Amino acid sequence: MIDSGVKHSLKDMARRLSELRGSLDLDFKLEQIADYEQKMSAPDFWDDNERAQKLIAELNAIKDVAAEFETLSSDYEDLEVMLALAEEENDESLGAELATGVESLANRMAAYELQLLLNQPYDRMNAILELHPGAGGTESQDWAEMLLRMYRRWAEKRDFKVEVLDYLPGDEAGVKSVTLLIKGFNAYGYLKAEKGVHRLVRISPFDASGRRHTSFVSCDVVPEIDDDVEIEIRSEDLKIDTYRASGAGGQHINTTDSAVRITHIPTGVVVTCQTERSQIKNRERAMKVLRSKLYEKKIEEQQKQLADIRGEQSDIAWGSQIRSYVFHPYSMVKDHRTQAETGNIGSVMDGEIDFLIDAYLRNQMDAGKNKES
Repeated sequence: MIDSGVKHSLKDMARRLSELRGSLDLDFKLEQIADYEQKMSAPDFWDDNERAQKLIAELNAIKDVAAEFETLSSDYEDLEVMLALAEEENDESLGAELATGVESLANRMAAYELQLLLNQPYDRMNAILELHPGAGGTESQDWAEMLLRMYRRWAEKRDFKVEVLDYLPGDEAGVKSVTLLIKGFNAYGYLKAEKGVHRLVRISPFDASGRRHTSFVSCDVVPEIDDDVEIEIRSEDLKIDTYRASGAGGQHINTTDSAVRITHIPTGVVVTCQTERSQIKNRERAMKVLRSKLYEKKIEEQQKQLADIRGEQSDIAWGSQIRSYVFHPYSMVKDHRTQAETGNIGSVMDGEIDFLIDAYLRNQMDAGKNKES
């Protein structure tokens, strides 16, 4: 006999596929694909190599969305046929295969729906992620390094490329600050869910008394803004310092003053880059980070003004605690914005954070629908 849960899951999939078909507008996507392919056939298409690569990436993303929907629909139809056969022949082995297929398709549909939630203007861009430990010295610096590993593992699982733009090691362990450029389609769309303060509760390995400690690390995430986005940066508003790079390990140490620190005087925004051996390259990278930070600041100010006009409380607080990671006296990771949680803290620290990101994005989508209504 076929499990009633399997039948219910198939019925739910049919509903979700129907809703997706209505929201996707596949005909429009086919028009987009044709338009992109026409642009690619232009004689001067490769004159601007970087822009050409971005257009190709966008085209492939649209194609993937359309193709994956067709694949999901086809696989669902195959499962429907398998259900009919299993019921007709009362075949237990076919029923077990059906249950496995339903579970696999459900997971793929969830991942597909998550991808479709990333529809904001800058979601598709690369992400610049910074980690800054709070008060607590070595304890909080070690926590920052644990988060650094978590985000690197998450990026690896998605085949995203990670570049270290700036790295300042801790005095005894961990890191005092680190800036990563995470490159991949929708990298910012996913990682914007991580912006905020991350709290750790554990028995400190640096405390001989074995006491429980609470540590905090701030995670900042901004999109890597394209060069065609206009951000006015006047040279007279910049203070540029060069210094000798430092770090734990040869990959972070230079023997010349190649590291660059740029301060935007009007806003007080400071960016640093020290991972390249060339001062010129470090300056170029630092300027790109500065442009992204200033753009993000501009957007936040606009959102705050709108909130003030509407008489609402702004929810742009960078210092708000978003998530707790408890190692002792029990194991739990809980996101305070969505209430998503798990007791498997090991998997989370190993980069398995998609369920937390998924919950955040769906929560944001629901909040947007409520505002519209």
